[in-house]
Amino acid sequence: MRGPASAGSPGPVRSRGAPPAVRAWGQALGAALAGVVTMVVVAALGLWAAGAADLPGGAFPSVVAATVLVAAGGSVGLSGDAGVIAEADAALDVVPLSVTLAGALVLAAVFLLPLRHRAVAGTPELLGRIVRTAVCWLVLLLLISLAARHSFRISVGDDLADQLGAELGTTPTVGFRADVPATLGVGLLWVLAVLALTFLVSRRAPLSPRLLHFQDSVRPPAFAMLLTLLAYTVIGLIVGIVELITEDRPAQTLAVIFLGLPNLAWMALGLGTGGAWVGHIDKALGLPLPHLLDQVLRTHGQRTLDLGSLAEHDRRAWLLVVLAAVVLLAAAFTAAVRSPARLPAWRHAVEMAVALALTLFVVGLLTRISAHYGLSVIGVGDLGGDLGGEVTLEPQLLRLVGAGLVWGLVTGFLGSLLARRVRHPGEVREPREARKP
Repeated sequence: MRGPASAGSPGPVRSRGAPPAVRAWGQALGAALAGVVTMVVVAALGLWAAGAADLPGGAFPSVVAATVLVAAGGSVGLSGDAGVIAEADAALDVVPLSVTLAGALVLAAVFLLPLRHRAVAGTPELLGRIVRTAVCWLVLLLLISLAARHSFRISVGDDLADQLGAELGTTPTVGFRADVPATLGVGLLWVLAVLALTFLVSRRAPLSPRLLHFQDSVRPPAFAMLLTLLAYTVIGLIVGIVELITEDRPAQTLAVIFLGLPNLAWMALGLGTGGAWVGHIDKALGLPLPHLLDQVLRTHGQRTLDLGSLAEHDRRAWLLVVLAAVVLLAAAFTAAVRSPARLPAWRHAVEMAVALALTLFVVGLLTRISAHYGLSVIGVGDLGGDLGGEVTLEPQLLRLVGAGLVWGLVTGFLGSLLARRVRHPGEVREPREARKP
């Protein structure tokens, strides 16, 4: 039997690690910071390719900050000023989904790292992790908001006119500034939506015991939709790399890849299933748009963007239907394999239909574009030239949702039939010898 420790002997060994509260806040800050840094890098690369590094007055960091805010659901307001007799008007509403997707994936992956070896977690613990991550995210957004402001002087293209405008106080300027309350409000909803989708999609994310019975019906179709969106993004990236090598506009292609690749790829999903957008292009205003979309939408009035209008300029547009069939059938098969074997085919079809309809609805909202800049004198007309332009693109949401329901029912049912011979999670099959009479 061991005697009592002497006065000089060491006591029991204690952990020297950080306290649990400090470690928890460190993990939350790490997840939020990883997401923000990723978004800054992707936005900077895209804007550099688009030529924003050459903006006057050292505006590049401010433009990067504004792009990150918009990608995270924030609000950046544009304003114009041309003195007492002229007026500059500007508006821009477009989400750079390359930046959004990259930040969301990294944020979700780092958030799940401390939880990757657990299947169940208590509700208070999960809520605490979500709240701490959201708080860190909002603090970072607030800091970025302070840098997202700048103003530019607009030249009318003539030295004498510029000089007269300066003398008369009519030199047009346009600037942007972050709307901090709106940015923090929508940014909070954004990060909560990302974390909620993380728990819906990932099997590595632990759930509270009360929610375990929902995972068999919710997670398989949710994962199938993530798989669909990522597959379209990867296919779009491959197409972009091929164009980068073969075409003579590498800077514009890189700008599309780093800023708007999911915008175009996910629109291809909607178009391939029969969805449509309505809009027109007056002048591109520096927005990186593919040549085919520019051909379809460059009209004086509204034009419907669908498979028919695309095929008028390029017959290969019909391949989008084949692509949608292959990708959605593969996604439906994956969802069926991840679901319990006892689920009937009609249940898979309904779940897939609801999931795809919701996905296309969100895709429609995220891919809308509204951009305008104009200059008028005494409130009369646009001065023309390079001083005005407009790009609009609005989704036909009912058509997208209807297409999602139809395609989801068909591919969900077929995917369930194809998965009948594949082992499902938790399924135990008898050996063939035991099943013989």
